[in-house]
Amino acid sequence: MPVTATHTSLVFEFPQIAEDAGLSVTFHRTLRVPDDETTYGLPPSLGAFSLSNEREGAGILMPMWQSEACWLSFSTSRPFDSMPFLVKVGAGSVNAVTGGRWTPEPDFEAEDYFEVPEQPWLDGFCTGHNVVRQFVAMPLGGGYTVEEQLVDAPATGGIHLSVYPLKKSVWEQRSRGDVDHGMVFNCCGVPGDMGLGAGGSITQSIATPVEPHDNWDLTAGLSTFVRTVNTQQWQAITGEPPHTSPLTIEEYRAYGFPWFERYDDTLARQGSESLAAVSTVRQVGAKTGHDPLPDNGGFDPPKPIVVGP
Repeated sequence: MPVTATHTSLVFEFPQIAEDAGLSVTFHRTLRVPDDETTYGLPPSLGAFSLSNEREGAGILMPMWQSEACWLSFSTSRPFDSMPFLVKVGAGSVNAVTGGRWTPEPDFEAEDYFEVPEQPWLDGFCTGHNVVRQFVAMPLGGGYTVEEQLVDAPATGGIHLSVYPLKKSVWEQRSRGDVDHGMVFNCCGVPGDMGLGAGGSITQSIATPVEPHDNWDLTAGLSTFVRTVNTQQWQAITGEPPHTSPLTIEEYRAYGFPWFERYDDTLARQGSESLAAVSTVRQVGAKTGHDPLPDNGGFDPPKPIVVGP
């Protein structure tokens, strides 16, 4: 069954495994944390990005303003147990977890994937222990995107997603309650094409996979590509104006949005050396003599709100 797109989410369904074997991915709009020496807490959602089936060929479109960032949340069709899914995320042709070349199939040795609901959301590139660099929108062609810095090939931009379910026999065994499966989580290059650059630092751990490799059904995986475009390209293709307005520094200050820090006791990964070495959007601009970000006007982020015990 193909991946389906609602107005705000992608839905991966695996009816051959079970009627309720499904995973939804939502792309959230959010503030860009300052690209400085500070590591910030998780930013809040400002609502979901709009998704649209592309009119001129197969694919899914998502418009992004350069003034906003993106994070992904994952929710399952069975929110009250921990029936897991294997998930891979790619920024263009770069794996967002390891910095390696994107492939839809999991590399168990490199652990280039994570498991949902163990990992309920992803805010950026895994660059260090408990640290990610925020996913921010940048146009292709200027060298700002992580893909353009790490891959010696024309950049594709966009976001790749691959999802794999448990084998049917494992799913049925767990559904009968034969196995104690642990804690319970409730998860919440065409002109105009955009890619993902490395923004400011955010405190977030990427949980190490715990599911035995043999439990995954690698024949049942579903993959899709989300083409990220600027708003002019969105309107040219869909015939619709963008559903949101760009965020400005003044709005950042006026909103006074809180930042959330999530306590996480899971074993976190150390981060990718190649992703940690890429230049941030501001650093690339400094090298070229062009500032891609507006003057922050002395913007002082609100004090973090700590969520947790």
